[in-house]
Amino acid sequence: MVDRTIQGGDGIDTFPFPVELSVGGVGMQIGPMGTGRTWHADAPLERVHRIDFHVVMLFGAGPVRHMVDFTEYEATAGDLLWIRPGQVHRFSRSSEYRGTVLTMQPGFLPRSTVEATGLYRYDLPPLLRPDAAQLAGLRAALAQLLREYEDTDTLPLSLHTAVLRHTLTAFLLRLAHLAASTAQSLRQRSDSTFTLFRDAVERDFATNHSVSAYADALGYSRRTLVRAVRAATGETPKAFIDKRVVLEAKRLLAHTELPIGRVGVAIGFPDAANFSKFFHQHTDQTPAAFRAELR
Repeated sequence: MVDRTIQGGDGIDTFPFPVELSVGGVGMQIGPMGTGRTWHADAPLERVHRIDFHVVMLFGAGPVRHMVDFTEYEATAGDLLWIRPGQVHRFSRSSEYRGTVLTMQPGFLPRSTVEATGLYRYDLPPLLRPDAAQLAGLRAALAQLLREYEDTDTLPLSLHTAVLRHTLTAFLLRLAHLAASTAQSLRQRSDSTFTLFRDAVERDFATNHSVSAYADALGYSRRTLVRAVRAATGETPKAFIDKRVVLEAKRLLAHTELPIGRVGVAIGFPDAANFSKFFHQHTDQTPAAFRAELR
């Protein structure tokens, strides 16, 4: 087997879709989760790594803790976790993974399907919790996809692949609807003031760390902003801003070879010492220690 693993300058391995392990060499895999499954013979799944394909896990038991983009998610039976290409993630050594896992190679589906199913909507939440009716539909669609995937005798390869694409599309349309409705539900539960603040932070966090500046720009008093953010998140506006800045710092430290001082500049800290102090305050690690831990 050819080793196509790519190691970036940040020391994090990126694993390609394991075509050689899929039935018939098609651009998808589906099967039970459990010990022995891997992206690559030498893939340390319990270490931070990236993949260049989609992974959807439907859990049959739990709880399972799984890190995606430096956030720990806890899934239980009936939950789904959707990890998209390029996201940093890590499996938990202490969790027992049970259920069904689906992997998809970029390019396996036509562009129209990619757009209709929002395959690259990184703004949507990774962890999805369907209700009973949604879960029944997803399980039925996934079971049909598994049957088609394993049936390599009924049709020639070209037709088998076409049927898989259509069956996979049916499942992904259900999944995409769940992801979009989950995001909408989260937005509806948030106060409109918080929504405007959140969007402003996402746009300007690299240059603006001031709660008062956001309040002034949005036309709210500082007290109104504090109340809205606390109601939506349970934390202060400053903590919300800092969390987003820390996440971007982690991404840059993990994904790039930028010098630590340049990372600081990129997120609004022209002074390297101030950046290091800020990062250590929020992570109990220096930027250098955090980067070294991932290598």
